[in-house]
Amino acid sequence: MILIAGPFRSGTGDDPELLARNLARLEEAAWPIFRSGHVPMIGEWVALPVLRGAGGKTVADPVAEEVMYPTADRLLHHCDAVLRLPGESTGADQDVAIALSRGLDVYHRVEDIPGYQAA
Repeated sequence: MILIAGPFRSGTGDDPELLARNLARLEEAAWPIFRSGHVPMIGEWVALPVLRGAGGKTVADPVAEEVMYPTADRLLHHCDAVLRLPGESTGADQDVAIALSRGLDVYHRVEDIPGYQAA
């Protein structure tokens, strides 16, 4: 399982349309990762439903602090690597730091992932 890490909230002002665009950019890496024989994972795929279940309406809700980063940390206990996409992101940088501290591989290009197959 490879965690896809990159900008989600960064530079959006928490605008729902910009958040959706950032999530779509993260999701663009999902198919190449899957095609290469791995399971792609994006923290927001898990965190956003958990946030809603906790009563949060947006990523700016105070309860988000208890959900968003902790979700990625928990996911990284089950991941084999991280794909760090370009762009400023405190959360993605934190994901990379956690991955490195746990001895996981960190890739910066999808083409560097083992088994990568061009479309």
